[in-house]
Amino acid sequence: MNSEDLFNNIKKKSSFLCVGLDTDYNKIPKHLLQEQYPMYEFNKRIIDATEDLVVAYKPNLAFYESMGTAGWMSLEMTINYIRKNYPEIFLIADAKRGDIGNTSNMYARAFFNNLDFDAITLSPYMGRDSIQPFLEYPQKWAVVLGLTSNDGAEDFQQLGMKGDKLLYEEVIRKVVSWGNTDNTMFVVGATKAEMLDSVRAIAPDHFLLIPGVGAQGGSLEEVVDHGMNRRCGLLVNASRSIIYKDGSNKFEIAARQAAIDMRDQMESLLKKKGLI
Repeated sequence: MNSEDLFNNIKKKSSFLCVGLDTDYNKIPKHLLQEQYPMYEFNKRIIDATEDLVVAYKPNLAFYESMGTAGWMSLEMTINYIRKNYPEIFLIADAKRGDIGNTSNMYARAFFNNLDFDAITLSPYMGRDSIQPFLEYPQKWAVVLGLTSNDGAEDFQQLGMKGDKLLYEEVIRKVVSWGNTDNTMFVVGATKAEMLDSVRAIAPDHFLLIPGVGAQGGSLEEVVDHGMNRRCGLLVNASRSIIYKDGSNKFEIAARQAAIDMRDQMESLLKKKGLI
């Protein structure tokens, strides 16, 4: 999937919503625990309830890896289910990998060939050879950490450099030169919405993956005001605020309504920007 395909899906669904499948075994409704793979069953119901409202799903690998073989099986089954039933949906592995070139080659093979994700989140700390292997796969994406929303982001990302530049700005500037708008996007936290202006000055045409709207308190309107470009250029992720909206045996109904509410906001903002 390239950037034009992604934009076409956004227009088709009037949505730039990405739902994070941060599936915590301890938060799954109790009636699903009798299933052989409760995490998969939970995901499947969330997916069926929201697939017409979203353009992307983003499983967070830590939740699956923490459960060992059963968790990994649940992840594979989830991916296969989406590919079989909703093949137009963009799949992001929230894995935050980043290692020397030979190891990155193996990660790229694992996530792009074996698991068939469209994209993977990556840490750029080790430099170009840790990112390059992922850029060599056609129609696949490197989603590089740019400016995150966690408390510790200021420890490194906002360190000052020569010429009044900040470290995250230099990271984004470097990575822009490695890839292109069809294989590279950046993670920028919604709680840093006002700093999207500086990101857009460096990467005006790239897609941005925006976590932090919803449970973390980021403003969708501010993200759009500072970050939307002529092809939308945004995938806004919501996880807990959708998938854990309700813990009863009607959890998927509540998840759907939460997704509808966010999609409706997105539709209004897309219309305001003249993109649909």
